[in-house]
This record gives sequence, C-alpha cells and structure tokens, in this order.
Amino acid sequence: RGRLDCGLQGVAESTSQERIRGIRIFDVSDFRMPVQVGAVQTCRGSHTHTVVSNQDAEDYVYVYVSGTSPVRDDEELEGCSDDSPFEDEDSALFRIEVIQIPIDNPQDARIVNRPFIFSDPETGVLAGLWEGGDHGPDTQRTSQTNQCHDITTFPEMGLAAGACSGNGILLDISDPTNPVRLDQVIDPGFAYWHSATFNNDGSKVIFTDEWGGGGRPRCRAQDPLDWGADAFYDIIDGKLQFRSHYKMSAPQTESENCVAHNGSLIPVPGRDIFVQAWYQGGVSVVDFTDSANPVEIAYFDRGPVDEEELISAGYWSTYWYGGYIYGTEIARGLDVFALEPSDYLTENEIAAASLKETDLTVNAQTQQRVVWPDVPVVALAYLDQLLRSNVISSARADQLSSVLGSAQDLLDRSVSSDTVANRLVGLANNLAEEGLDRSSSSQTRYLALVETLERIAENLR
Repeated sequence: RGRLDCGLQGVAESTSQERIRGIRIFDVSDFRMPVQVGAVQTCRGSHTHTVVSNQDAEDYVYVYVSGTSPVRDDEELEGCSDDSPFEDEDSALFRIEVIQIPIDNPQDARIVNRPFIFSDPETGVLAGLWEGGDHGPDTQRTSQTNQCHDITTFPEMGLAAGACSGNGILLDISDPTNPVRLDQVIDPGFAYWHSATFNNDGSKVIFTDEWGGGGRPRCRAQDPLDWGADAFYDIIDGKLQFRSHYKMSAPQTESENCVAHNGSLIPVPGRDIFVQAWYQGGVSVVDFTDSANPVEIAYFDRGPVDEEELISAGYWSTYWYGGYIYGTEIARGLDVFALEPSDYLTENEIAAASLKETDLTVNAQTQQRVVWPDVPVVALAYLDQLLRSNVISSARADQLSSVLGSAQDLLDRSVSSDTVANRLVGLANNLAEEGLDRSSSSQTRYLALVETLERIAENLR
C-alpha cells in the first residue's frame, strides 16, 4: 500500500523510501485519465487536507495538511521526530504543514511552513492547548490536542476553523502561508473535535463531536444530548462565543452506530441551514439562524441495517448540490434527497437555494460565499420568511407577490417595463420604512428584500 510510484505491489519493508504518506497531486484535465504530477511527503501523513486560495498569489495553491498517523521514522523521512516538543522543538507533533503548489509546475510543490498552531502565546509552550483527559465528574474524556482532524477554510473571509482533537480553534489565514490562531475553545461534552463548517457570511461556525469514532451507538435514549453533538458558535471580534448544542432527538437503538459526522450548508437566502449526517441516525436539516436555538426542520431515517446486530452503516456525509442532498450511505450506497415544502421551508426558499448561481464548486473543507442573483424568487423567499415571523401584513405580501409575478413574466420574455420597475421601487421604499421598526433578524430580512427589489427594478428598465 501507499507506494510513491502508485505501484500495486505495496511496500513490504517497515522503513522504505518507496512509501508515501502525505499528499499526491494529480492533473485531472482528462477526468478519464488522471495523471500524478507531484507528491509531497509529510511526517504524519494526511488524514485530511484543505485547499486555500490566495488572491494575491494566483500562481500558487496552498494546502493545509492535517496528519493524524504516528510519526514516521527519521530513516524513512529525514527530519521526522515524535519526541515531545518540550524535548525537541522540531517535533512533528503539535503542528500542521502548509504546502505550496505552483500551478504551472506542480512537481515543485513543497512544504513552506510547519506552524505550531497549538502553542501558548504567553509562555511559548508548543503544547499549549488541551492536555488530554476528562474535564471533571460526568464529563467526556477528550484527546490531547496535538493534531487537527479537519481544517475548514473560508478564504474570502480570511478565516479557517480547525476541529483539533481536544479543541476547536479559529485561525486568521489572510496570509495563507502563516495561519495565526485567533481563539480556541473546549467543550466538556466533546470527546473528539471532528469537523467544522462556517455559515455563509463567516459570522458563525459549527463544530461536530465524533464521540465513539462513528462505530458505536451514541444516539440512544440514555445518551446525553450534548455528547456526540453539534456545537454552535458565533464569531464576535475574532473570538468564538458558544451559543448552543444540537443533537438529533429521535432515540436510536443499540444496533445503530450514530454520532454527528459530515454535513454542509443549504444556501437558503436569509437563513443559516445545515444538513447533518448521523450515520445510522439518518439525516437532519437544521436551521441555526438563531444560533442559540437551532431547530430541526426536516429529517430522514432508514432505520437499522440489522435490528439485532450492530453493523457499521449509515450516512458518512451529506452534501447539498444543484437542489439536492447527496447522502453517502456506507452499507447501502448513495441516496439522493429532494426537500419538500413544509411549514418550516417554503417552495420559494427551496427554489432560491436551488438556483444555478448557488452551484459553487463543492469542496467540503474549502467554503465559498454564495451570492444570490437579483431575481423574483429570491425576493419571494425573503417575503416568506417575514410572513412566517408574522412581521408583515398579508395585504402587503399579496401586493408584493403580484408585482413580483409580473416582474418574473417580463424577465422571462426579456421585456423592459418602467411601470413595473417603478412599482417595485415604491414597494421597496415602503418596506424600508417598515423595516426600521422591526427586530434585528426581521430588519435584516427587510433590508435584503428591499435591496433585491431595487436591483430587480434596475434589470427591468
């Protein structure tokens, strides 16, 4: 396994220059015939690695490598040390690798930094975060923070979130070669910080806890609702502020492995919505717009593969793309889900999330900001949210729906109309005044609706 030359014969020796642990780089210009064009060796391999773009250096791509395997022998890869950083400041522990890949010469990819992102800034101690162990009576036993399982980057926001064994961390990646830790948090209910996801404007982050490693039943009636769960944080002035936990509330059986695993955002304008995989616990769709009060708004659960024996199965990940949720079911294949309108999610909201403009490149650990187009269905999605919150009159909503219907008809036929444009501007002005008297969340939606109406009007002139 793991030969540098991609050979099938494997590597028999315990120490060998033929082994690769790190990243491979492929040219996929022809998807039918990918070609390896580069490789970078690392001391702890790469459990996951995360792409970081840099607008100031478009000739390069950067990759953050999170290695979780034991440190390799120095005879196999020079410079690898598994000594404590208290004994050896060049230890391969307590750090990540930053790899620079030249776009035109990927064979020249190399490690350009190995930052100690877990160090204590006051004392300089490299092993500066969670030491491992429990947090007191009735708490989880949490792994020592000497690695990250996943790092999720949001290059446009200059941020990354690391799910790092015993801590969740927030990084400033405005200089991608030199990530700087902004904050770190612990949670006495977390056993292993597994993954992280930002909301669309980078003001919140979700961390997940993979209690039991994904192979055990951890969603039973007796299991705590803050163990093996999601944790929601607001990002305020570069600091992580805890708001709440969420865990699927439907009790699962002893024969169903279940814990929070990989998910993604569903890009409904005006809301923060996340689809979460729970292995055999199924799929949850969670609204965390109010991060202190996350609410499940949709779900799917196949039930156990076997009612008597625990067989590893269930949804490893759930990703939104092109108006559908793709769930990778370990034992039963790929499931594709469509959202159905309900009291919690309208047809307009689903349609707005499914617009082709929201179909960005799907990379679970490199997020891109969704910008919705100026079209009537986006305005109608905001309107539905105001109606759900009972902050807009039905008469005003009917009036606006009628004008937006006319606007959509004109846009479909590529026909201009100053009359309809003026009506939209007039309604936008009225809504702007109404919004001033609303609470913060409703006021934000009013403002988004007003701006969308004004831009639709411009497109009709």
